[in-house]
Amino acid sequence: MEAARFMRRHDWVMILAMLALMATGVLFIYSAAYREGDPSTWMKCGKQIVWGLLGMACFFVFARLDYRRWLTMAWWVYGAGLLLLALVLAPGIGIQNFGARRWLGLWGTPLQFQPSEWMKLATALVLARYLGMPGRNLWRLRATAVCLLVVGLPMVLIVKEPDLGTAMVFVPLLLAGMFVAGIPVRTLATLVGTGALLVIVILGIVWVPEKLGWEETRKEKAARLVGLTAYQRDRLTVFLDSKTDPLGAGWNKAQSQIAVGSGRFWGKGYLKGTQNILGFLPRTVSTTDFIFSVIAEERGFVGSAWILALTAVILVSGLRAARLARDKMGRLLAVGIMTLLFCHVFINIAMTIGLMPITGIPLPLVSYGGSFMIGTLSGLGMVQSVYSRGIYGDEMP
Repeated sequence: MEAARFMRRHDWVMILAMLALMATGVLFIYSAAYREGDPSTWMKCGKQIVWGLLGMACFFVFARLDYRRWLTMAWWVYGAGLLLLALVLAPGIGIQNFGARRWLGLWGTPLQFQPSEWMKLATALVLARYLGMPGRNLWRLRATAVCLLVVGLPMVLIVKEPDLGTAMVFVPLLLAGMFVAGIPVRTLATLVGTGALLVIVILGIVWVPEKLGWEETRKEKAARLVGLTAYQRDRLTVFLDSKTDPLGAGWNKAQSQIAVGSGRFWGKGYLKGTQNILGFLPRTVSTTDFIFSVIAEERGFVGSAWILALTAVILVSGLRAARLARDKMGRLLAVGIMTLLFCHVFINIAMTIGLMPITGIPLPLVSYGGSFMIGTLSGLGMVQSVYSRGIYGDEMP
């Protein structure tokens, strides 16, 4: 009887799609890390499986808990997230890897986690609580100002790490929440227009000095005016003109595009991707940010379509949960988490094929990494909670 109730309580189409993506991820993490006789290949796969199991445990815990409990604690969760982000930047506390300070140690162990992954969920919770509060007057500028502040604080801290890619996903999270909540279209249009103007200014500050042939020091000073580090400026420069630095900042982009294009329809075959095996696509990124390139090269258009189809199933299931939500807060929470998922998929795939600048955005449920896997599955568990309560209400079996 209990097993039957457990089965009825969840959206198993969504869960099966999640499991299929996770299994695909493990297979291609093995392929991306494969070096004959190298035991670290199996070690990476083993870690990913462990993270997947921990993530699924979090998924079912969050799915079982009433999402309204989290909403009542939203501001406390958000405050804790800001504190963790501040600790990341504190000298001697935050852990620095590859020139970025994004991690915290876990209770004196070798384990590390990224507070920014927790912060995304915390921000989605706060926006859902604030915008979904009954009687909230969303036509007042105060509502818009509070939302901008809620999103702006973590964005500033994450940009300081620096992690521009993760900071980017907070913008669509804000816009989607405000749109669904009923913020006036004129206000949204103003925000979008201002954001577009800001992007044009940033690109201009990167592009113009390059074309005018300024010295490196002058270029760096100009980039710092808009908060860009040297390597972020280089990535934007390469995005605007791939011939600028093909052997340096543009290398990953070029090799990724070659990998995706050379896969054609059926791909070269599992463990036969030359860009990956021969090391043209660097090992440091082939299992994480560029896992889609490995899949596209080895399984071609068919493998790419498989990833997109499974992701679409999860997105549709999440939007269905939002439609079935019993209250506005639940609807906003489900939409917010689905927006985060969509943005990660869109940005990751777009950067691998050259449609967006290279950013450190992993592919949900597929890329190698523990914090992102557990954070993603926890968020999907909250969506599942919205779905379950939407169907069964407080009398959920």
